[in-house]
Amino acid sequence: MTQAPRPSAAPIKSAANIALGWLHTAKFLTTAPQLHFLPALDVPEIAFVGRSNAGKSTCINTLTQQKQLAFASKKPGRTQHINLFSLGKQGVMDAVLTDLPGYGYAAVPKQDKIRWQQVMANYLVTRENLKAIVLMCDPRHGLTELDEVLLEVIRPRVEEGLKFLVVLTKADKLTRSEAAKALSIMKLNAGGGEVRLFSATKRMGIEEVATLLWDWTHPAASADGANGANALPATAPKMSDAPVDEPPALDED
Repeated sequence: MTQAPRPSAAPIKSAANIALGWLHTAKFLTTAPQLHFLPALDVPEIAFVGRSNAGKSTCINTLTQQKQLAFASKKPGRTQHINLFSLGKQGVMDAVLTDLPGYGYAAVPKQDKIRWQQVMANYLVTRENLKAIVLMCDPRHGLTELDEVLLEVIRPRVEEGLKFLVVLTKADKLTRSEAAKALSIMKLNAGGGEVRLFSATKRMGIEEVATLLWDWTHPAASADGANGANALPATAPKMSDAPVDEPPALDED
C-alpha cells in the first residue's frame, strides 16, 4: 500500500526576501533644509551619501523596489534637503533611510558646496540614532577627494561601532577582472567597512546589500534567524505619529 505524500512544510523565507520585503515598505517621512529641522528619532537610521552622478537615487529605488522614491534629474547636485523615509511593516516604523544631498557637482557654486559639506559633516558626526552609512562610489573613477574627506569625518564613529558600507555602483560597466580589482582596492580603502559591487541593470548585489542593511538594523532578529525576523520592536513609533511633509521636487543623482 502506498502512503499518501505528506504535505510539505511552508517554505521559510530567505534572509534576502525578508530584507527586500522590509525595504519595500519605505515611505516618505519628512524633509529638512537644515539639521535642526530633523525630527528626533529613536529607531536606527541608515544614511545614503555620495558624489552627484554616483547612482545614489538609482540604488535607493532599486533596493526599495520603487521607481520614484528618490528622484533624479538632469541637474545633479542641486538638492539642498535631507530626505527621510520610514521603514517598517504593519504601519510600525522600525528604521529610517536618509537620503543626503549629492556632493561635488561642478556647476554648484562654491559657497553652496562648502555649506552643504558642513551640514553633512555635522549630520554624520552628531546624529545620535545613526546606525549605518552607505557611501556610493562609481568604481570607474574611484574615491574622490570629497569621498576621502567624508571617510575621515566618519572614521571616529566607525571605530566606535558605526556600520559602514561602500557600494560600488554601475558595476555592470566593468569587466570581471576590473570588478575584482576595484573590489580589492576599495576593501583596502574602506577602513574596515563592508564593500559590495552593485548594478541595478544586471541585478547585481541587491540581495547582499539589502540583507546587510536588515542585519544592521535588526541584530536581534538576525541572530534568531528567519523565524524571528518579522518581529518588530514593541516601542517603535507608529508612522502616523511621525512628522510627514510633502517631498520637494528633488534634483539630484
